[in-house]
Amino acid sequence: MELKVRKSKHIYIVDIEGEMDLYNAYKLKELVSKMLDKGIGHFVINMEKVEYIDSSGIGALIYVSSALKKKSARLVITSVHGSVKKVIELTKLTGYFPLEDSLKEGIVALMKG
Repeated sequence: MELKVRKSKHIYIVDIEGEMDLYNAYKLKELVSKMLDKGIGHFVINMEKVEYIDSSGIGALIYVSSALKKKSARLVITSVHGSVKKVIELTKLTGYFPLEDSLKEGIVALMKG
């Protein structure tokens, strides 16, 4: 799994590429924790290039979401598709995560509110 961070105005976009599994899900938790420590408050997690997720990946997303809520930071997860979307639907987390279909929609959603 590879993580890349870019910025659009005051919103930080974390692009994830590869598999979110037991062996690398911790990387996302570490990255977001460091960003929170720097006072960053608006995040988009772009999952367009994630083809596989397991329970550790789901756990990392839950951790990130709750850590951001505790700090009153805002999060949108975008471009979830295929088997990754099925896993999130099967775990009934579609209502828990703020999901948007595209990166553009995610940025617009964060800017609105």
